Amino acid sequence: MSKWQNFIKGIIRENPVLVLLLGTCPTLAVTSSAVNALGMGVAATVVLLCSNMAISALRKVIPDKVRIPCYIVLIAGFVTMVEMLMHAFTPELYESLGIFLSLIVVNCIILGRAEMYASKNTVLDSAIDAVGMGIGFMMALFAMATIREIFGNGTFFGLEIPFLSENPISILALAPGGFFVFGCLIALVNKLTKGKARGSKEFGCSGCPSAYLCGKQGECASAEQTKTKGGEE
Repeated sequence: MSKWQNFIKGIIRENPVLVLLLGTCPTLAVTSSAVNALGMGVAATVVLLCSNMAISALRKVIPDKVRIPCYIVLIAGFVTMVEMLMHAFTPELYESLGIFLSLIVVNCIILGRAEMYASKNTVLDSAIDAVGMGIGFMMALFAMATIREIFGNGTFFGLEIPFLSENPISILALAPGGFFVFGCLIALVNKLTKGKARGSKEFGCSGCPSAYLCGKQGECASAEQTKTKGGEE
């Protein structure tokens, strides 16, 4: 995979939100406002970039048996720095994001990229992967927030939109509306990519971050081979 392919894969083919379905909790929680969505997207991207680079640089030093706790400590350090910066320079956004800013520490996207990519690749490749995934995450959040804020609140970046501000579809600003918009965007991506956003070969033991804990890798591999042969016949 070239560096360009490594970068763009996180935007569509392996979009962390709309294809891999990771980070669903903050996606649904903060996308009632475009400002909050961009704030969360930037914060998560910065943490992802810094943690990917640090973990890649230390991948040969961190003992395999304690790598997950080490990853979490590194990620927590970067999240704390981002929180402090936002608290100092963007206090309103910091208050608006609330607990979801701290929960970046356990965001599946951050830990998943650390385990599946940064721990196995160079610092440069890990940085490119992080930027691509971060942009993909931010774009998904912004797309959801734009739809929900415009039609649910009748505003965009806090500015009222004529007619829509007087006739908002209030349910879109609530949790059910978030799930509805989320599902529609997933369907749209699936339609645009003709269901091939992520290859089926990536769904298996090789793509599972907990594969090393499972004692059934052989059975999974045999099942996948049997399925492949059956399809060919």
